[in-house]
Amino acid sequence: MGCGISSIACCFGSAACSLCCSCCPSCSNSTSSRIVYALFLFLGTIIASVMLAPGIEDKLKSIPALCSQITNCDNIVGYLAVYRVCFAMAGFFLLMALLMIKVENSRDPRAKIQNGFWGFKVIALLGIAVGAFFIPAGSFGVAMYYIGMIGGFAFILIQLVLLVDFAHSWNESWIEKKEDSDSPKCWFGLLLGATIFNYIVAIVAIVLFYVYYAHAGCSLHQFFVSFNMILCVGFSVLSITSKVQEVQPKSGLLQSSVVTVYTMYLTWSAMTNNPDGSCNPSITTIAQDIIHPGSRFNVTVPPTSQTNQVWDGESILGVIVFFVCVLYSSIRNASQSNMDRLTFNDHVVLDEENSAGDGGDDEKNAKVYDNEKDRVAYSYFFFHFMFFLAALYIMMTLSNWYRPNSDFSKLEQSLPAVWVKMSSCWICVALYVWTLVAPIVLQNREFN
Repeated sequence: MGCGISSIACCFGSAACSLCCSCCPSCSNSTSSRIVYALFLFLGTIIASVMLAPGIEDKLKSIPALCSQITNCDNIVGYLAVYRVCFAMAGFFLLMALLMIKVENSRDPRAKIQNGFWGFKVIALLGIAVGAFFIPAGSFGVAMYYIGMIGGFAFILIQLVLLVDFAHSWNESWIEKKEDSDSPKCWFGLLLGATIFNYIVAIVAIVLFYVYYAHAGCSLHQFFVSFNMILCVGFSVLSITSKVQEVQPKSGLLQSSVVTVYTMYLTWSAMTNNPDGSCNPSITTIAQDIIHPGSRFNVTVPPTSQTNQVWDGESILGVIVFFVCVLYSSIRNASQSNMDRLTFNDHVVLDEENSAGDGGDDEKNAKVYDNEKDRVAYSYFFFHFMFFLAALYIMMTLSNWYRPNSDFSKLEQSLPAVWVKMSSCWICVALYVWTLVAPIVLQNREFN
């Protein structure tokens, strides 16, 4: 009983705290706070996904008086409902980002808002969500569509930064184990196997693209696939040139193979938004043609009506990539060298141990200890701004990047979404190339 009361008090207090669970491991407030914010985002995504579930509107209408007296059920299901939920999440994280500008350490009073007062933040998020459902439809959907396009574009770039950081960390970790291991050939084999696997996936994807998306009559898709394939070959070769290896001996084909797979994913994602149905078959159609070769290739045009909503392959894969990136960003404690190269930043974000304050071992014995008394372990502002963009990205992903009209009576695929994704793909390639050549170009800077 006392534990329950203390947990409730803790949720509405300013201190970072555990949920009175003895089985929970001890961790720093910088990690626990990021995990809780990620849970906020995941929960909102799940709620938005449920609103797209087939038959959910019929289930709600079966509840006596709900849709006739309390609310209009058309407003709490479908793509418009997804826009409203994601608007609430985006608004919450944007507000938090503005509040956290220039927070340097946990002694700043605003740091208590970042790491505590969870009950009040839940109430605030719910309040924004409820208020969002009272916004008149009007031009709300169209405005959010274009805002979501910009935010989704920016988050795709952040995904690439996280992906490059992951690839470098993966490569460095296995190289260190290879050097320290009694059986280095085993770790070398794992590195080689992972690299070959990634390139095989990319090659298979390219072949499928030419067969199903870039066949005769789809000249735009032929350009996309061919040009991006050349780019992937180019930066793969660049990553192993003597100049790059001289300044970055741990850079190699593993990182390039990961970026190649991501480039192919973005290429496919862009092509799935082409309104030309003859160049944009459904995943079901492709699977049936692969299983039954020689069967008639019937193109299925994606649904454009709100009454016929489906989860397509691009949406499912996009949500999976989103979850992985958000989870990785929430638990990542390593050096931000790749981000430093992209932002010309001399400051390296501290890790969990080096950013600890004066509390020492006694403080670390607590369930959640303060490790940011001297300096924050990550940028509060950038973290919330990234989650703001993530909320917009998930809004666009769940709605298949469809363009709505003013009352959401019709949604359709659009070429602007195709070019937004393709341009983000090319910028992602440029960003990765920059991480390779930055130490060569900026020789007076340190990139460890």
